[in-house]
Amino acid sequence: MAENTAPAPAPARRSTVRSLLRLWPYARPIRWRLAASIGSALLASLSTLLVPLVLGRIVDGPIADHDLDALWPPVGLLLLLGMIEAGLFYARRVILARPLAGVETAMRGDLFSRLQRLPVSFHDRWGSGQLLSRATSDMFTMRLFLAFPLVFLIVNSVTFLAGTALMFTQDWRLALIVLVPAGPLLVLTRRFEAGYSGAARRAQDQTGDLATVIEESVLGIRILKAFGRHRSMAERFRGQARQLRSTELKKAGLLANLWAVIVGLPELALGCALAVGCYLVAHDELSTGVLVAFLSTALTLRWPVESLGWLLAYANEAATATDRFFEVLDEPLPDEQAAGTPAAAPAPVRPAAGTAPDGIRLTGVRFRYPDAPDDTPDLLRGIDLHIRSGETMALVGATGSGKTTLTALLPRLYEATGGSITLDGRDIRGLPREQLRTLVAVAFEEPTLFSATVRENVLMGAPDAGPEQLSAALATAQASFVEKLPEGVGTEVGEQGMSLSGGQRQRLALARAVVGDPAFLVLDDPLSALDVHTEALVERALRQVLGSTTALVVAHRPSTVLLADRVAVLADGRIEAVGTHQELLRDCAHYRELMSGEAALVPEGSPAR
Repeated sequence: MAENTAPAPAPARRSTVRSLLRLWPYARPIRWRLAASIGSALLASLSTLLVPLVLGRIVDGPIADHDLDALWPPVGLLLLLGMIEAGLFYARRVILARPLAGVETAMRGDLFSRLQRLPVSFHDRWGSGQLLSRATSDMFTMRLFLAFPLVFLIVNSVTFLAGTALMFTQDWRLALIVLVPAGPLLVLTRRFEAGYSGAARRAQDQTGDLATVIEESVLGIRILKAFGRHRSMAERFRGQARQLRSTELKKAGLLANLWAVIVGLPELALGCALAVGCYLVAHDELSTGVLVAFLSTALTLRWPVESLGWLLAYANEAATATDRFFEVLDEPLPDEQAAGTPAAAPAPVRPAAGTAPDGIRLTGVRFRYPDAPDDTPDLLRGIDLHIRSGETMALVGATGSGKTTLTALLPRLYEATGGSITLDGRDIRGLPREQLRTLVAVAFEEPTLFSATVRENVLMGAPDAGPEQLSAALATAQASFVEKLPEGVGTEVGEQGMSLSGGQRQRLALARAVVGDPAFLVLDDPLSALDVHTEALVERALRQVLGSTTALVVAHRPSTVLLADRVAVLADGRIEAVGTHQELLRDCAHYRELMSGEAALVPEGSPAR
């Protein structure tokens, strides 16, 4: 259950604007819809600025003249303006809702596609909860930013400028009083942005960590209950939840401080403007209607000003979500150089015309994990091994010697850090990964099944295989239990295949590996979860499959070793000996120890995995 829940180190924080500009390629296809939405909201907001003018005319006109008949036309105009405002805001939502759902779908699709293509070493470093939060909560944050905060950052800014200009036309003295808080607010918002950005990033990362704990607890519920560790896992969850709560409270405190100043200073300035305005009216320097119109205009601008805190906070959260989203998309694919351009692959080495296939050849292969300490040796330190075409080679070694890692190099789940690997004379680095993985089929020691039918799980190994191949693969894996399932091969196996036993899952994983009649087969201890009787049946059927392919089989038991034509012994990062089972029993003391079950584990602290 151990898993690294922390993502790779975050890059240096960009400015909020630069981060949000990275959303433009996704927003560009809906730019006209976005512009129409902004235009609708802007017209609606500007229409509210006409209300104070109408009110001023009513006060200085019909009310001052006590002319009730002249009152109804401006009142009707106010009602009309209200209806126009409501209609325009409705149009804004309708215009943008469907296109933004498409933007979110496209972004989520790109993220998932990238995750599928990134190497296993990337997934080793990142917690699943971190990736899950990027595909869910972060995606929602970015979509909501495009739908609301982005629109109103523009609309409210224009409305504020237009309202300010209108106030200067009404009375420049009162306008200057109202604008006094603008300077302090500008300084405060810049300080707020700096502090809030860091808190927002911590909160989103902590949300990802929390999602990882939940996922691990759900998937490992049997282990937690079996060992009575549910309380310790609950305490771990509470601890991380408290950290997230603390960060969210810090965010709330920062926003509360900003909001208090944003609301308080303009209210104070408006009070001063009211007092001065009343003085001017009393001395006949200003009409009552103009004062009413000015104060109504200032009150109309309260929302653009007061919303500034919330809009800035959400913009920072959206910028952080954008950074987290592009942290995944910016990860270079295995065939890309650091600059993001395709790396030049070595030309494939092909056998000379008329020569026989060469099988699998490893020459001077070295490997170390990227996160291995610098003072530790390579896990694989010069592997030289030749598996002849049509031959089955068993690979044995002590626990932690690197057998599974070596098998992962053949389909390039990991990249060798030195040496070369060829399949029938072709360097695997010169083969497109899609082609390579149609040539090499793999069955892992830990069988992984998906929430899909038996048929879909097995045919992942050969999507174009027909019913006959499916039946043959299930027969090879001795998976006759499928016939007793409620819907046969159409039965859903549930998440992780937990509705099946360990041996049943392993047999389906084996069927998935052999269904496509692969040219090269890699089996990592494929029979470890089987009982003795089923193991014997599988071995008997598997011999026929191995007779028509070139195979590397990781083995821990003599019964599995006997499937192979020859055996290779892995020790100290190198191939210590190669020979038949009988030859190695006679000539290799290390092999005799492994087969007798007396082999020691590798020393603690070894980088082996």
